[in-house]
Amino acid sequence: MEKIREKLTNLKLEAESWQDKHEELKEQVKQLEQEKTDNENLIKSLTTKNQTLEQEVETLESQVSEHKQQAEESTNLKSHNDNFTKKNQQLEEELEESDSKLKETSEKLREADLKVEQLERKVTSLEQERDDLETKYDDLQTKYDAAKAELEEISASLENL
Repeated sequence: MEKIREKLTNLKLEAESWQDKHEELKEQVKQLEQEKTDNENLIKSLTTKNQTLEQEVETLESQVSEHKQQAEESTNLKSHNDNFTKKNQQLEEELEESDSKLKETSEKLREADLKVEQLERKVTSLEQERDDLETKYDDLQTKYDAAKAELEEISASLENL
């Protein structure tokens, strides 16, 4: 009997031990189920976050594509701008040359105007001199005619004598 009691006590102790173990395992199962629920919630949250990030990646990729296109357009515009700048420089150089030629031409024109003025003064002076000479000629012609007439009178009076 003692053995039976001992066995019963052992069985009770063992049953208590198994019950404690059962309680522990039950607690562990609850914890694991709670962890599982937390993990499932975390997975759902991360899945949602992943979808959001994927959408954001798509948006960013489209923006990158747009930025690349804008960069290409900017490069093209820069190239056009460089071409226009070169053309502008050429036109400015041509303008400077034209200005230089214009200044030279203007200077030559001023010189020509001065020469024309000098020649006009000279022409005026020569016309005045011509007029004076014509007047002198007319006076001398008149004196010549008078002297000729007087000489003819003298010649005629000498012939009459």
